[in-house]
Amino acid sequence: MNTVQPIRDFELIEDIGEFLRLSSYRNFVLWSTGIYAPIRISDILDWKVRDVRNKDFVSIREKKTGNEQLFPINSELRKILDHYIDGKKDYEYLFASRQKNGKGIYGPISRQQAYYILNVAAKYFKLQNIGCHTMRKTFGYHYYQQTGDIITLQEIYGHSHFSITKRYIGLTQEMKNKAVKDFKYKKLRKSS
Repeated sequence: MNTVQPIRDFELIEDIGEFLRLSSYRNFVLWSTGIYAPIRISDILDWKVRDVRNKDFVSIREKKTGNEQLFPINSELRKILDHYIDGKKDYEYLFASRQKNGKGIYGPISRQQAYYILNVAAKYFKLQNIGCHTMRKTFGYHYYQQTGDIITLQEIYGHSHFSITKRYIGLTQEMKNKAVKDFKYKKLRKSS
């Protein structure tokens, strides 16, 4: 299994968003939620409209850890969500499937469907190592680039050490790549 990477190029983030918006506004909102809310995809897919309507925070119990978390809804994401949920019923899934389930209702898209959506965009832009965690990692990478605050990011992700967070958002690999790429042998001067 390949490790997925964050999207490091800001213009590419915008291009992917636009590409997804043109295919489906739901897919654009999924992308936007993923890059603005540092939450695992498995914890986003079950959201209903009522979970975000007129809310400043989303309360979740993380499926992976069982921890209860309270995440603020970013102001940029708030605008996107408000437009998207206008006219929707509170009981509807935010990321509803286009196909009815066995009970005749539209359930949420699956993690596999979310992966497929992202990989259609990845193929179009000729990207590799893209998956559902790419969105969460993209948030972390750009948060760190803007703030340099690895400790808060460690807390947001619930990592036990900041070195895990650095590796998670691709900083460790990026530093190794730069070190090897820029390395040159130099003749050392002898001090007299």
